[in-house]
Amino acid sequence: MFLAVYLLAVLGVAQDAPVNTLDAGVVAVAVALCCGIVTGASGLYRPEVLSRTGRMAAGGLVAGLLLMIITWLGLRLLAPARDPVSWGMVGAVLLGCVVGVSVARLGCGTATRCGLLTRRLLVLREAPAVLAGGREAEAGRDLLVPVFMPVGSADGGALTAEWLRAQRIWAVVAEPEEVTEAMRGRFRAAGLRVLSPDELEECRLNRVVPERLPEDWLLTARGAQCSWFGRVSHRAIDIAGALLILLVTFPVWAVAALIVRLDSPGPVFYRQVRVGQHGRHFTLYKFRSMVVDAEAGGAPRWATRNDPRVTRFGRFMRLTRIDELPQLFNVLRGEMALVGPRPERPGFVEQLGRVIPHYDDRALVKPGITGWAQVNYPYGASVEDARMKLAYDLYYVCRRSLFLDMIILVSTVRVVLFQEGAR
Repeated sequence: MFLAVYLLAVLGVAQDAPVNTLDAGVVAVAVALCCGIVTGASGLYRPEVLSRTGRMAAGGLVAGLLLMIITWLGLRLLAPARDPVSWGMVGAVLLGCVVGVSVARLGCGTATRCGLLTRRLLVLREAPAVLAGGREAEAGRDLLVPVFMPVGSADGGALTAEWLRAQRIWAVVAEPEEVTEAMRGRFRAAGLRVLSPDELEECRLNRVVPERLPEDWLLTARGAQCSWFGRVSHRAIDIAGALLILLVTFPVWAVAALIVRLDSPGPVFYRQVRVGQHGRHFTLYKFRSMVVDAEAGGAPRWATRNDPRVTRFGRFMRLTRIDELPQLFNVLRGEMALVGPRPERPGFVEQLGRVIPHYDDRALVKPGITGWAQVNYPYGASVEDARMKLAYDLYYVCRRSLFLDMIILVSTVRVVLFQEGAR
């Protein structure tokens, strides 16, 4: 993106006259930095997208259009065109942005298929179950190549630092009790990490296995170690972000409220008791997307695909996540955060807490409007789905940071744009 925009500016293709190299460099650097955010929001950093040409083309077009607007504005500020709108400039910038993103993505996809982006793992004894494949591997996500070796050969000195470097080994996978101090010394000399099968699965799939977590795992979780500065920073970002989104989406609120009122009889807003941080109950607000008395029996029910309880406009709101906007008031009241595990209903929490280990640990942090599970896993409507989403939620609790929050917020744009996981 830097090269594409820099050449457009210096050669004067995208404006009436060339700009000097320093100004062109400033614009090109700004667009290149924005490219990371925009491309992430379009979903093009997800490894499985590399094997789906149609999805990659759609994401590249969205990213190209967004980057075109950013580039066009930057070049207009540096060298304002004499005409109000220069369609040649718009076309040149669009072409440069789309070509820049597409070439990079296609190059990445080709490199992946040729095995240039794979990481070689030295696996002692048998291959752990995490290397057996699964949904992620079938989607082109598995870029790990196992190299198997019996434990006796490794312990006997067959592995040297020179051999490990020559084999381009990235990490060693073994149970902790299988690795002796002598072996650890050789691995350290070669600059290798030693991972247990559980740690490898966490690195590879960005989730944990709830059943394998030790009872005292919260002692090392970042969500439990948050400092005073971290809490203040998260809260300040939540308030600023909620106010900004409220300001930007105010017209959407007005239109949505009117259509909800006209679409079906009943109130505009829907109130429901949810479980928040440390198990405290609070009232969650949403635009009503179902008919009144959708749960006439009083028992909580999972939403199903093509659920007959969902209204006509409610289905659109669920796909675009418009129904979630009133939860910004919960954020301002301190009951929720912008990012965190989704709050569940007390009935579901009680039910799932009895059958899924560590389910209650997700309440260590505030629930969020969006979360790591929401951007990595589709809508859950069963106990097994809840277990998978918990695996992502506990990963977030374990690794919570402002940087991870930023990644989730950027990824949420992709989920909304491409209507992923809505029901």
